[in-house]
Amino acid sequence: MIDFTEGWVGSQSILVILAHPDDPEFFLGATIARWTHAGHRVSYCLLTRGDKGANDPGVDPAELSFRREKEQRTAAARLGVQDVRFLDFSDGCLQPDMETRRAVTRVIREARPDILVSCDPQNLFPSDKNINHPDHRAAGQIVVDAVFPGAGNPMFFPELLAEGLQPHSVKELWLSLTGQANTSIDVTPYWPLKLQALQEHHSQIPDFDRLVERQRSRRTPDSTDENPRYEEKFKRIVFLQ
Repeated sequence: MIDFTEGWVGSQSILVILAHPDDPEFFLGATIARWTHAGHRVSYCLLTRGDKGANDPGVDPAELSFRREKEQRTAAARLGVQDVRFLDFSDGCLQPDMETRRAVTRVIREARPDILVSCDPQNLFPSDKNINHPDHRAAGQIVVDAVFPGAGNPMFFPELLAEGLQPHSVKELWLSLTGQANTSIDVTPYWPLKLQALQEHHSQIPDFDRLVERQRSRRTPDSTDENPRYEEKFKRIVFLQ
């Protein structure tokens, strides 16, 4: 794996599509900050509002959804992102079916991004200590299937053509939370912004000091506690134009 510089010419439109509020910040928050500071236009689409993101059965899902949406918009703004939309699928119930694929294809054709970002649908076991959330895997599969062949082929979803949404093919697909990374981005200068954005997700992070300790432990092996270096890794696919 190489330490990759994007090499884009001019400002890019970047669309991040993930399952839950807080996923963008956890998965690639520092990279998002890097991109917005470089002048790229980043927007979010969250497939759910995170209505099951609590361990207390007494929590009202509607109130939690409202709270998490507010947290997400504030966290996104910390990273320079103002455009945040939600598709209102139920948390924990995402399926890579034609309904969700059509919904994401609609978003892609509306936003017409240059670069699309999601997460790796094949990452079942991120480590020996945890299992990847099924919504994360489903979201990645939905996005991959919407990119090809859904978004760029006029024969798919003719009802979207009837809405005036013309086919659109993205230039690149970046998959975060992957065990198959081919791209490593040095995000050391933007790691504090990632932490600031994560801090806005109060409903999900009861002990922020502990989270900071965990995040700081993710420095690269070739760096030190005194001079840490941080990377975020991706599976990057560049499509032939």
